[in-house]
Amino acid sequence: MNRDMISGVVLLAVSGAYYTWSSDIADSTLSDEVGAKGLPHVLSVILAILAVCLIGRALLTRRARAVAASGIEDEGDARLLRGVGFLLFGAAYVFLLPFIGYIAGAALLIGAVALYEGAPRSWVVFAAAIGGGVFYWAIFVKLLGVHQPVGLIFQGLF
Repeated sequence: MNRDMISGVVLLAVSGAYYTWSSDIADSTLSDEVGAKGLPHVLSVILAILAVCLIGRALLTRRARAVAASGIEDEGDARLLRGVGFLLFGAAYVFLLPFIGYIAGAALLIGAVALYEGAPRSWVVFAAAIGGGVFYWAIFVKLLGVHQPVGLIFQGLF
């Protein structure tokens, strides 16, 4: 078994335990339609889906190929740096959100991640980022009624 398979199995077990433990959360009189258990249950299901994807990836990429020890170390270092990059994007998003608001924050995050992943610098990335920010805002604020931060910059506009 490779690391992806082991990680997937462990994540699947964690997801099941989290779902079970979050089932013990009591509903209060202030609960909405989703209830206090709603978000933890959704998160545990998402974690289970990701774990199954990881297990599937491990099964699909299993090949008999010898890799030089230096290649493994270089690949591991590249993955670590890539992960740190994504972590920094998330941290910047959380830090900037109260200042620039949800639409601009989501648009910047979408655009930055697309460029980080190697998308060509074109108007398509800009349009996808703006469209994605507005789309997610419409889903959360208008459709689901989940209020998102407007941001200090746009406070008077919305």
